Amino acid sequence: MTLYTSKVVAQWLCLTERRVRQLRDEGVIVEARPGLYELQPTVARYITYIGGAGKETLTNERMMLTRAKREAAEMENDLRRGEVHRTADIERGIQSMFLNIRSRFLALPAKLSPTLSTMGGNQTGIFDELKGAIEEILEEMSDYRVAFAAEDGEDDGEAEKETPV
Repeated sequence: MTLYTSKVVAQWLCLTERRVRQLRDEGVIVEARPGLYELQPTVARYITYIGGAGKETLTNERMMLTRAKREAAEMENDLRRGEVHRTADIERGIQSMFLNIRSRFLALPAKLSPTLSTMGGNQTGIFDELKGAIEEILEEMSDYRVAFAAEDGEDDGEAEKETPV
């Protein structure tokens, strides 16, 4: 049994000596004695490592590609059935909903000021009037069709007539 240095093994495997040491540290090749290797078992183990690693990687890549294609097809089917929604559509809907809520609350002073001015400082009456107006807005906004009415160009009456999706 002849033993060879890492320099000779590197030449046989067309590698650098550093790579030979890395393969030793990874457990791919085994030293017979410190710094010395048996040539035939070392070459065989390296060939097995190279053949198996490439094959396994290619198989894994194919599996991941197939899985990704399947998931994409399932997502597209869910989108067509309306079970999922695009992020941009949801963001646009939420933005329009909050803009509609904002405009309704900003309209409160103009809507209530004539009524409140006739109450002559009656705090209970003013409180009840404000509370009722706010509850009315919140009740209307609890129905998403009304909340999105500004985006669709509908008024409150038309939104209530719309059938649920």
